[in-house]
Amino acid sequence: MLHSMTGFARESVETELGTLTWEIRSVNHRYLDVQLKLPEDLRPKEQAFRQQASAVLGRGKVECGLYFRRANDQQSEMQIDTKLVDLLGARLSEISSRLPQAAAVNPLEILRWPGVTQQAEIDVEPLFEQATVLLTTALAAMNKMRLSEGKRMKDLLEARCIEIESISTSVRKRMPEVLQATRSKQKERIDKLDIEADPARLEIELAMIAQKIDVDEELDRLDSHLVEIRDTFINDKAVGRRLDFLMQELNREANTLGSKSADTETTKAAVDLKVLIEQMREQIQNVE
Repeated sequence: MLHSMTGFARESVETELGTLTWEIRSVNHRYLDVQLKLPEDLRPKEQAFRQQASAVLGRGKVECGLYFRRANDQQSEMQIDTKLVDLLGARLSEISSRLPQAAAVNPLEILRWPGVTQQAEIDVEPLFEQATVLLTTALAAMNKMRLSEGKRMKDLLEARCIEIESISTSVRKRMPEVLQATRSKQKERIDKLDIEADPARLEIELAMIAQKIDVDEELDRLDSHLVEIRDTFINDKAVGRRLDFLMQELNREANTLGSKSADTETTKAAVDLKVLIEQMREQIQNVE
């Protein structure tokens, strides 16, 4: 099944230490690019989280944010660096003696000074284990969304494949008529010249012209590429790059069809094919 590279998931869990929340966003990208934003305590575990995400995702730019809000009883365990407070108090006393007009300092301002207050250290390992389990849940939720979007894209691509098949069938049915019209036109031109033409030589020339404008080979390859595209729809692996390559091949056949065209209807068919292929290519840019 196709997977879109666009997705979002947000999962939270309550622990004894506080609330853990994973927020994951992904958009299309040429390769897999996992970016992590972690709480200070869990930054040493970045590589483990990255490997966990990479094992599940194939392509896309993925932003994973882990947020941790301590429980109230944990927040209350605030530690104060009394030595730093004493030092700040001494310096404030010196300033007050030199600037008696200065307003008294609010004690809350002292608490905001960097390093004065510190939260109690927590045991990182249990928190890491819970974050790992939660990440698995979040990745599964995002993949579910990406799969749902991929199904919608598959339906759009299938509809375009049906239109391309219809154009291919129409051109194939008209080819005998086009070839006959070309032969008749060439004979009319020779008749207007009022010259004697070697019948054998004339047939050879007409056969060569017919060969130049015959598009059976291009139509066969076009149909073959459509079969390959549909095969990717049921492939469990990341197929975005393969589909992108197949779009290039479809476009090549449409261009050749246009260059070989001997009538306006075939030219119009080649243009319609290129429009459909471009619509498919735009959708495929977001396929994993």
